[in-house]
Amino acid sequence: MMDSAIFTDNFTFQIGNLEHLLVILVFAVGGFFLIYYSKYYLNKKSQERIGTLFAYSLSITVILWSSTKIYLGTFNLQADLPLNLCNLVALTAPILTKTKKKIYYEIFFFWVFAGTLQGVITPTLEHGFPHFDFLKYWFIHAGLIVFILYMTFIYHFEPTFKSVLKSFYGIQIYLVIMLIVNHFIGSNYFYLNAKPNSGSLLDFFGDWPNYIIVAELIMVPFFSLFYLPFYFSRKKVLIRN
Repeated sequence: MMDSAIFTDNFTFQIGNLEHLLVILVFAVGGFFLIYYSKYYLNKKSQERIGTLFAYSLSITVILWSSTKIYLGTFNLQADLPLNLCNLVALTAPILTKTKKKIYYEIFFFWVFAGTLQGVITPTLEHGFPHFDFLKYWFIHAGLIVFILYMTFIYHFEPTFKSVLKSFYGIQIYLVIMLIVNHFIGSNYFYLNAKPNSGSLLDFFGDWPNYIIVAELIMVPFFSLFYLPFYFSRKKVLIRN
């Protein structure tokens, strides 16, 4: 029987506490040095090897987390299927590094920066370090942001405005699938039946179902905010030329 501290409930995590700030700092600094070192000190083959290992580590973490919960008998069909947006992106990350098809990057980019980033700022997490849920949560959420930045700076992918629309259409397909799943198993994937208890941006959008309608209406403008740095960067290059 597994009785390590990483499987012992502690319920110590709180949004904005020192633990929260430290883990963000660790991933920010670690991500910066990973990208910097890869960009300036590694050849293309080594860069892609790291990208592949990174993608598979994200995917394997989701699989390991689900498998462990099944083994411990704590797996909950209504909450633990890898269907939340962040888990789904992490699970399928190797597709991007394997195929190098830009469409996957375009979809993942806005899902991560518009969705996963909120999970970093307002985590839906109860257990603190060193609980397995804590380790998994942060490696997936903060790791996905570092991974997408790695794809941007090392693989030289960049989104366009069409990428905003592709990501929006992609999330509509995902939304419909989650509506069906939630209906049949009584779950709340993608928070389509209720907002997260820990607080999030959705709290500003009213009660159910108003927050879903508002989120749909502002999604393209919100995605576009994350495209703006690339727009201005391209515009600056055109002016120089």
